[in-house]
Amino acid sequence: MSAASDVLFAMTGDVHRNVRALRQLHALSEAGLTTTLLALPAGSLRSRLPPGVELVEVPVQESGGPRFFRDVHRAFAAAASARPASVYHASDLYVLRALAAASRRAKARLSYDARELYTHVAATEGRPWARAFWRAFEAGPIRRADAVFTVSDAIADTLRDRYSIERPVVQWNAPVAGPVEPDDHLFRATGLSPATFLFVHLGQMRAGRGGESLVRAARGLEGAAVVFLGYGPGRGALENLARSLGAPVHFVDPVPPERIRAVIAAAGAGVTLLEDSCLNHRYALPNKLFDYLAAGLPVLASPLPEISRIVTLHSVGALVDPRDESALAGALESMARVDGRHAAWRRNALAASETFDWSNASHVFSRRMSALAGKPALP
Repeated sequence: MSAASDVLFAMTGDVHRNVRALRQLHALSEAGLTTTLLALPAGSLRSRLPPGVELVEVPVQESGGPRFFRDVHRAFAAAASARPASVYHASDLYVLRALAAASRRAKARLSYDARELYTHVAATEGRPWARAFWRAFEAGPIRRADAVFTVSDAIADTLRDRYSIERPVVQWNAPVAGPVEPDDHLFRATGLSPATFLFVHLGQMRAGRGGESLVRAARGLEGAAVVFLGYGPGRGALENLARSLGAPVHFVDPVPPERIRAVIAAAGAGVTLLEDSCLNHRYALPNKLFDYLAAGLPVLASPLPEISRIVTLHSVGALVDPRDESALAGALESMARVDGRHAAWRRNALAASETFDWSNASHVFSRRMSALAGKPALP
């Protein structure tokens, strides 16, 4: 049995690419809490971790489907039970029951980060049995959790009402705000002239994120181009579509999280076009929205409730339905005409980023976790 840590932090996702998880781990380290991280094997992850975080890799054969999640539960339950901690933190739904069991056995605290509205993700659409399964999977542990965190007000309200729990703590997926020197990486990677107005789409390329509509709408752009900066299963299809249409669309591999703000700051605008295909999308506040604000970029976004509220309240850009390719094309052309409105959006984006600064959001997380661990919060 290993020495007890303050927090046992577990998740099945790719921690190496999960900016939220990495920020939370850094917040725990800065709060002086010792942390054991249980994660699937992920190459160079160890070098990305802050002081005070011990990595324990939990090997689970990749297969997908019910068998994979059964194996995840068993492997993480065994690993967590062998490592005592004051707080067991489930950083996604798939390890929640395993950590609930370990915390109960250790008579320790349980916390949970509902980073998605898991019962209503795209994969459960049209599959009521899958939705019912994950709801039952989540219900018991979330009700006995000592703290629940999530990413938007709408998801917090939904979880509170659905499970009759205290309203979860909303912790935005926002970077640290502050001045940044633009990096010309996007121009060097694409060979485009620095005079080109760049629309940058940050993050994963997959179904339901408006990528195909964006490529089609970009066909008529002059003096402007779209750059997809990221990765994902949809990249190949989008590249083929852009090539077939002759659209001014380019694809650049992801950069480390610490470089994102500087790299995108050289663009003209940021794009987030989540489609209203599931309740999880409707209530989302994606990382990229806050990255754009912190880089001082005007935002072109789909009119989903949580996203619309921020874009409208802070006057940082325009809203357009990604299903309306004609309207999307018009919005791209209009935004690429740099004028007084564009300059105001830039100023407002930087001002808004001070509200959504990770320095504020991290204190919410680390203070709550310190309290659960029975440790005084650092000033």
